[in-house]
Amino acid sequence: MKKFYIETFGCQMNVHDSEKVVGTLLARGYEQVEDTAEADLILYNTCSIRDKAEQKVFSRLTELKRHAKGKTFAVLGCVAQQEGERIFDRAPHVNLVCGSASYNQLPQLLARLESGERRVTGLSLDTDETFETPLTRRDNPHRAYITIIEGCNKSCAYCVVPFTRGPERSRTASSILEEAQQLAAAGYTEIQLLGQNVNSYVDPSNPSCDFASLLRQVACVKGIRRVRFTTSHPRDFGKSIVDAIDENPVLCNHVHLPVQSGSSSVLEAMRRLYTREEYLKRIEWLKRSPRNIAISTDIIVGFPGESEKDFEQTLRLLEEVEYDSIFSFKYSPRPNTPALSLDHQVPEEEKGRRLTILQEKQRGIQLRRNSELIGKVEEVLVEGFNQATGQWIGRTSQNKTLNFTTTSPGEGSLIGSYRLVRVTRAGPNSLVGESFN
Repeated sequence: MKKFYIETFGCQMNVHDSEKVVGTLLARGYEQVEDTAEADLILYNTCSIRDKAEQKVFSRLTELKRHAKGKTFAVLGCVAQQEGERIFDRAPHVNLVCGSASYNQLPQLLARLESGERRVTGLSLDTDETFETPLTRRDNPHRAYITIIEGCNKSCAYCVVPFTRGPERSRTASSILEEAQQLAAAGYTEIQLLGQNVNSYVDPSNPSCDFASLLRQVACVKGIRRVRFTTSHPRDFGKSIVDAIDENPVLCNHVHLPVQSGSSSVLEAMRRLYTREEYLKRIEWLKRSPRNIAISTDIIVGFPGESEKDFEQTLRLLEEVEYDSIFSFKYSPRPNTPALSLDHQVPEEEKGRRLTILQEKQRGIQLRRNSELIGKVEEVLVEGFNQATGQWIGRTSQNKTLNFTTTSPGEGSLIGSYRLVRVTRAGPNSLVGESFN
């Protein structure tokens, strides 16, 4: 029996893509292993959003080059789509290069390698077969991902997604609901709807069914207790989405709404298609919700032309919105993007300074936001147990980690169950509490 090792870089969509790849390999009789030394086939599912993630992949390949004899190497995902056959030049021991839109072709590509071909590629962005990858091995027995839309029609100046994932194409609502029902029947209680711009979703068989409508339908699937979604684009984020969350407690009270910058002039240079004021209008809808919706975001510092004044506007945005969490990064030049030709590049040292200031300010905001929950009771889905601290690890509807103890320590594993937990302490990145049910 052939054995394979897979390592995943990047976002939830990449994680879910790897689940599909694993399912395909298991169906072909492969066995998954956790050590590259045991593997006949080594796969890296890659992310190219930032240069650091891309370089990490090539570093892995270089590390294993001397052990390449008798092994097959595959580069999958966004770096594969972006670099194509150039990967063979940078890493000659690689045998397979396959973009995410071609995962449905993996059985045929693997068969070609097994028949003796030295190098094989799957780099089509054919939009008709994107979702035809039915074999999925779920890594989590309680939470499952469902891809509802692939690709991106936006043209942000810094982003490679349109080149690596292709144009937007949505699944039919009926196929999404069928998958959700199958997951519920298999015991999954939480699902997360995925897409590069998940709220741009429109049912191709029924244009009147938009993302808010889909949310309402998925939330009614019997057996599903939580529905999350990511990532939303502010341009397509309508109040109807907030209304749907307000109407149905199954829809988690957490929204990830990337802003990237608090400066309208930088947003224009980024081609984000909204202004600071238009973004804050969406925040206002969320803040008015009775659900106490947690808000997270993405921020890029040091985009070409970002002045100190622009950066200060981003800092003020943090104070105004009071995000529950952020993902913050230094601008990273990416191939084929318009930002490469922009003047006034910000020095790396200055990017680092701004990032440190931003993260320190956000740390204080998160501590303050989390401290507001002390004394409150939160329902958590239990995800694991920390042997070192003797605490169970749970996640709230707001997507906050809540580590807790229970008054009945001998009751067995709680993983996969829902517990009511009273928050007793708060830090900037997590909560601590006690379960009483």
